[in-house]
Amino acid sequence: MKNRIAISGAGGKMGCALLNSIARLDWCELVAAIESPDSNLIGLDAGELLKNHNFGVTIQDSLDQAAEKIDVLIDFSAPEATLNNIEFCSSHSIPIVIGTTGFASADEELIDVASKSIPICCSANYSAGINLCFDLIERATEVLGKDADIEIIESHHRGKIDAPSGTALAMGEAIAASLGRDLSDVGEYGRIGDVGPRDREAIGFSVIRAGNIIGEHTVMFAVDGEILEITHKASDRDAFCAGALRAARWLIGRTPSLYSMRDVIANSDGTPQ
Repeated sequence: MKNRIAISGAGGKMGCALLNSIARLDWCELVAAIESPDSNLIGLDAGELLKNHNFGVTIQDSLDQAAEKIDVLIDFSAPEATLNNIEFCSSHSIPIVIGTTGFASADEELIDVASKSIPICCSANYSAGINLCFDLIERATEVLGKDADIEIIESHHRGKIDAPSGTALAMGEAIAASLGRDLSDVGEYGRIGDVGPRDREAIGFSVIRAGNIIGEHTVMFAVDGEILEITHKASDRDAFCAGALRAARWLIGRTPSLYSMRDVIANSDGTPQ
């Protein structure tokens, strides 16, 4: 039996990429696609977003009519919509994969509470490569972190609305945790004018928004005499789709808890989706 997937944020860049992937896969099927109530996509077949496909699934503004059909929801929307979807999933015992970023601290607490009743996978980035980068970054921090000036540089397309990216912030949090620091105390998000000498414990962030850049992240460890850079560049959203779908397949039937993509990678056989 195919896994039945719902997509929230179906008309966005990641939503369309996920629809394209689902159309090609034989282990899953689309059973629901939702967008914001003011979207001009409401009422269209989701396949119209792909030009040459017919899902037989009409884009709606809620999941209410599809609740009994859904095995797992993949959400790449906006924080407010995601929180509403979490409430819906909690009420109907539906696992949810969250790719939305830009949550406030209070939102993250709500996600944590919801994970006590349903399985939730929440990650800032679902590419296997970027999650490997986290392992490399943590190792570099162990070796160089206390002596290095650490900077995180991220680049995305002109339409991305949150900054720094969720992935960049997650990298900063991982580095800070490895060093026994709190990112809220040591993060620096903009420098202009006479800022004085660099704080040696600071973790700096630089943000680029330009063109159609899908996603690039570099962590720089600069010590006297040498610089180590760990860089990941995404050239296609298929990398994120493969990870999100892998997480969705893995999450079905799991014990309620808050998981990450790193949990998915560490506890699966790595079979391509």
